[in-house]
Amino acid sequence: MGNPDPLMTALDDAGYYATEPRRVVAAMVAQRESHFTALELVGEAKQRHLGVGRATVFRALELFEELGLVERLDLPAGGHAYVVCEPAHHHHIVCQRCGRATEVDDCGIEGVSKAIEDRTGYLVDSHRIELFGLCPDCRASQPISNERRRRPSATADPH
Repeated sequence: MGNPDPLMTALDDAGYYATEPRRVVAAMVAQRESHFTALELVGEAKQRHLGVGRATVFRALELFEELGLVERLDLPAGGHAYVVCEPAHHHHIVCQRCGRATEVDDCGIEGVSKAIEDRTGYLVDSHRIELFGLCPDCRASQPISNERRRRPSATADPH
């Protein structure tokens, strides 16, 4: 999504004005190929003298998120970032080394969700899954140790 036009078209379709500050933020977002933070956009805008401030960037990202044009990721270290995505239900797997994000359509959660409904009586109407690891390129450039590769046993008690 290197072109900001899809973001601006989505804003127009949703009845929002395509203001110049929103166009600037949309252009910065559209250039991203991996996850990014709001503060990275603020820094870029300041460095490039684009005339948009922190509040404008945060408001635009909030609107883009509301419209499903970007998705907020809660990172393992406690912060959060954003990824550009298609406005359809999906999940992301994010490389913790280079930041590359890949959309994952089906992660098998529907069966798990149904089992949880049956067990708890809740009606699950939404969910969010974020997966983190190393992308194939990063794995190839710097192999990880066998210790880190091992997964915990499915039967192991985490407590």
